[in-house]
Amino acid sequence: MSPWKRRVTWSSLTASQRGALVVMAAVQVGLAVAAWADLAKRDPREIRGSRTTWAAAIAVNFIGPIAYFRWARRAPAQAR
Repeated sequence: MSPWKRRVTWSSLTASQRGALVVMAAVQVGLAVAAWADLAKRDPREIRGSRTTWAAAIAVNFIGPIAYFRWARRAPAQAR
């Protein structure tokens, strides 16, 4: 480890930083759970692309679930 990079530990964070980190983690997990639940119940014809690909993409921080909700789902009327 280089001498100018300080390792950040939980105990070195302020109370507000800890709180923000907990809130961000809860939002991330909540988005992922909601996206995986939606993916599991949705008819395959209502999904653009592969279920497996979207399930893996959802695991990518905030970007995966947001991308799933934005681009993967088709409206039931659009389903082929």
